[in-house]
Amino acid sequence: MELAARLCEGVAEWRDPDAVVEAARQWLAGFFAPVAPEQRGAVFVAVAGGEVVGLVSVNTHRHFTGPVEAYIGELVVAPHAVRGGVGRRLLGAAEEWARGRGVRHLTLETAAGNATARRFYAAVGYREEAVRFTRVLDQ
Repeated sequence: MELAARLCEGVAEWRDPDAVVEAARQWLAGFFAPVAPEQRGAVFVAVAGGEVVGLVSVNTHRHFTGPVEAYIGELVVAPHAVRGGVGRRLLGAAEEWARGRGVRHLTLETAAGNATARRFYAAVGYREEAVRFTRVLDQ
């Protein structure tokens, strides 16, 4: 949970960073709630020197076009472990988990302003599929 604050990088300025962190914490906590076996996702944790240096959460959902696919809710790496292969290994674990469930696609989202994450995902073979637009309305 200590790494959750890293998930705010590149989030739009109109979003509440505390709400982003809380949403991530709630999402992760949901992985430890009792559910039916076919609804279980997974959380993979990277540990180095007895310290958690990263994690990835993955589950399945149905794409709006119909097929079931895997979805990464969070991928986070501690600042001092970035560029050490932790993120790649965590993605690899999520990909193997997804393959084991017979899904063909693994998707994720990241903030449009998180250029570092976008470059990383592109470098490991992920392609941008959709662009989300938001307009802040005057009150």
